Amino acid sequence: MKNLSFKVLRRLAAGDFHSGEELARALGVSRASVWHAVRALRENGFDVYSVRGRGYRLAAPVSLLDREAVLRGLGREAAHFTLEILDEAASTNTLLVARAQAGAPGGTAIAAEWQTAGRGRMGREWHAGIGGALTFSLLWRFSQGAGFLSGLSLAVGVAVMRALKTLGAGDAGLKWPNDVVWRGGKLAGILIEMQGDMLGPSAAVIGIGVNVRVTDAVRSRIDQAVSDLETACGRPLDRNAVLACLLGELRHVLEVFARDGLTPFRDEWQRHHVHQDKTVTLLLPGARREQGVARGVAEDGALLIETRAGLQRCHSGEVSLRA
Repeated sequence: MKNLSFKVLRRLAAGDFHSGEELARALGVSRASVWHAVRALRENGFDVYSVRGRGYRLAAPVSLLDREAVLRGLGREAAHFTLEILDEAASTNTLLVARAQAGAPGGTAIAAEWQTAGRGRMGREWHAGIGGALTFSLLWRFSQGAGFLSGLSLAVGVAVMRALKTLGAGDAGLKWPNDVVWRGGKLAGILIEMQGDMLGPSAAVIGIGVNVRVTDAVRSRIDQAVSDLETACGRPLDRNAVLACLLGELRHVLEVFARDGLTPFRDEWQRHHVHQDKTVTLLLPGARREQGVARGVAEDGALLIETRAGLQRCHSGEVSLRA
């Protein structure tokens, strides 16, 4: 979506009427350009009313990301982050990986309203609607080597769960290795990309996507059950407050993880695991399947499955898990 469309969207976000003439004057463009921008918003799923004599308005207000609002929400925690908000990016993870290689400091975070090539685990596409999803990436640096970070995605899952509980979605759950679910639908996903030597130092780019509000148009493009945070919380949410809450919890967890690894979070993760002590099916390489009972996770984040052959360790790069 073009930059002008984002500018018009920000003017309309509160749900009030704005005339084409007013928008054109404020943005320094022609009324025809405003009309084209509004048409692009409609093509991207926004319900924009046009009333003669009053102008344009959204059918419902949209919560757009605002850097200053996020920093206010973080309070004293804001000093630990370098935050950038973008209208559009191919992938916040891809962008931040490049920044990390160029020496960006730990605590650098990038959030985008719209990702044109958002990615999930195993190269899957991440579908998100403008104003309805929260997609961001956080860079964190560690003195230890990359091998120390093997359980990081589980610790990040604990941080996300703590934030969701604060926001009012305490009955969400974790699905190994990196999904957050609510009532059977995917609520959020985690994608971690690591850099560095095995002996250290190392860095992790932590990408998180949260379905804050899922429209029917977005739902139709997703090939799995999904849920959204507003439904789980039972109220409208300001995505700036959601982002601030997540960043704050991530800092607390990552600082402990950098010192003690997964151990302090292992029991907490297992309490939230939706498949804990339940029969699951492992989808293995080569289209093989095997059943077993999920018995938690090892110190390195490997899933422990009790099978007929005994207790097996499964790593996230090898398998997918199904109930």
